[in-house]
Amino acid sequence: MPHYLALTYTEDVDWTAPEQADALAEYRQFGEENRDTIRSAAVLHPTATATVVRVVGARGGDVATADGPYAETKEALTGYYVIDAADLDAAVKIAARIPAAWGGAVELRPVITWV
Repeated sequence: MPHYLALTYTEDVDWTAPEQADALAEYRQFGEENRDTIRSAAVLHPTATATVVRVVGARGGDVATADGPYAETKEALTGYYVIDAADLDAAVKIAARIPAAWGGAVELRPVITWV
């Protein structure tokens, strides 16, 4: 069965903060209701904790890092699910139940398994 990566884009918040408890409960409910299709999932820390890594020049060049997000946006990549679905239509039906789809967005991408 094909795998799809469902990238969640929501408000850039600290999901460990107490005021996010109700929202996290919705994600837990989604996880419980869809456990047969979810292969893995994770919530990301806020973009302020990000480190952007670039190699200057070609491979083997100097490594440059920068603190903070790659780009300032209203919605940020805040998590992901790897789901099993028979096809894109089935993946869309699952993604529409992810709470991020209700006030943010869910980007679906087919996964190429190669390792």
